[in-house]
Amino acid sequence: MGALTNKIVFITGATSGIGKACAEEFAKEGANLILSARRIDKLNEISESLKNKYGIKTYSFKLDVRNAEEVRRTISSLPEEWRKIDILINNAGLARGYSKIVDGEISHWEEMIDTNVKGLLYVTRQILPLMVERKSGHVINIGSTAGHEVYPNGNVYCATKFAVNALTQAIRMETIDKNIRVTTVDPGMVLTNFSNVRFSGDTERANKIYEGVKPLTAEDVARTILFCATQPEHVNISEIILTPIQQASVAYIHRKK
Repeated sequence: MGALTNKIVFITGATSGIGKACAEEFAKEGANLILSARRIDKLNEISESLKNKYGIKTYSFKLDVRNAEEVRRTISSLPEEWRKIDILINNAGLARGYSKIVDGEISHWEEMIDTNVKGLLYVTRQILPLMVERKSGHVINIGSTAGHEVYPNGNVYCATKFAVNALTQAIRMETIDKNIRVTTVDPGMVLTNFSNVRFSGDTERANKIYEGVKPLTAEDVARTILFCATQPEHVNISEIILTPIQQASVAYIHRKK
């Protein structure tokens, strides 16, 4: 029996990176998983693998968190047995582009705002009322050190992660009498597909971000999220910031030669 046996955990952006690692870590602890992402084939593959490996139940569906109506329709259509969501992990997010505001691509700004801020809100709006009704649940938002410090050319991405931080605090205040835990986990440099997405598949440029550094892994972050989710019920971990040992701040990094 795992620490989360028979709990229901909803994860957005579950096909890669931190979301996928969370699915694995929570499955190990016996949680039943609702997995969503845009790539349904990959999602179904992960879902089947976890089901067979850990003997858990899974429910997966295609979801673009940027689409408010799709979010409302799919979550409101969850079968009754899957509606008692114990833990929501708002993981779906991305950075797109790396330039000064004066040179910024508006389409990049919109994609980040729509995914990182509005997507988080759309999903939370559908799931939080279910938790409020039961007076039980845990909302875990994946933020970033970029939500605490701005760095050059990170302007709009940083703004979205500052927003995640603010929204997490707001949810915590607004549900303080509802027995709901609310957490933000804010990693620094993590080696996932993040930089490839930011630089639109320019692998060479993406790899330079991690030169001379041993970054966090998605599994490092997922284990931290699991730690937050497995504390005694009266304990709420409001915020965790985690970085590689070589990273002292967003932009202050010791790179080994």
